[in-house]
Amino acid sequence: MFVHPRLTHAAPAARAAGALLLLAAAAVAPAAGSACVAKSGPQTTALVELYTSEGCSSCPPADRWLTSTFRANAPAAGAIPLAFHVDYWDRLGWQDRFASAAYTERQYATMRAGRARLVYTPQVLVQGRDFPRWQAGPRDATAAIAAANARPARAEITLEAMPRPRAVAVTAAVRVPAEADRRGAAIYVALVDSGLVSEVKAGENSGVRLVHDHVVRVLRAGPAVDAAGTGAAEMVIPLPAEAGQAPTLVAFVQNPETGDVLQALALPLSSSACAIAR
Repeated sequence: MFVHPRLTHAAPAARAAGALLLLAAAAVAPAAGSACVAKSGPQTTALVELYTSEGCSSCPPADRWLTSTFRANAPAAGAIPLAFHVDYWDRLGWQDRFASAAYTERQYATMRAGRARLVYTPQVLVQGRDFPRWQAGPRDATAAIAAANARPARAEITLEAMPRPRAVAVTAAVRVPAEADRRGAAIYVALVDSGLVSEVKAGENSGVRLVHDHVVRVLRAGPAVDAAGTGAAEMVIPLPAEAGQAPTLVAFVQNPETGDVLQALALPLSSSACAIAR
């Protein structure tokens, strides 16, 4: 485990196991040239975040855990996984091409939201909360995800994708029914991909071939929901030149001040119904 040296410093404010339950969303097959749409269901779908780096020798086991627990393109998954590659390892010998300062900043935001004093890799969060028990084995992760999924959803999400040249146009619409959940709740949209391979040439993992799944390639923050509990985000997300095997759009509603995740939704783009040409 690597603990980032900025233990108590507040970074600048962020800007932007096995199958348990069927993912509470269904992709609707569009007519030719029309949008691909998914809608969240009445139960919560847990959001699982992994903070990792190709330069961290203790991270590959966590990467493998994410892959084995949440199979890419699986028809049923108990949660939606996101792998955020942080950039604070890049200065130690190997530059992770999937890393972003924005993902490091997001990790620091989760630290502040959870009133923790440090960030570290690998770190796993479930529903915005630190979950160090992932290392204990699949049973603990299964229980944590099942507990989250047993709760009624606190937000409704509709996610729509429309192909564009080397990009995808995205519309995410959100409704938060309970007034108590609305303040600070915001929309986030991520483009995620799997089956990405790196041959590491330097650093702590020198000589190791790493296979990554559920890698966040793009993360966009949308607006906060309004006083009536509704919100919408429209954006065009560029498709990375390096394509993986399971491109997926993920939308989630979260309060960045508390880390609280109200709901998450995934829309695979690799199915015949939702294929997005690069």
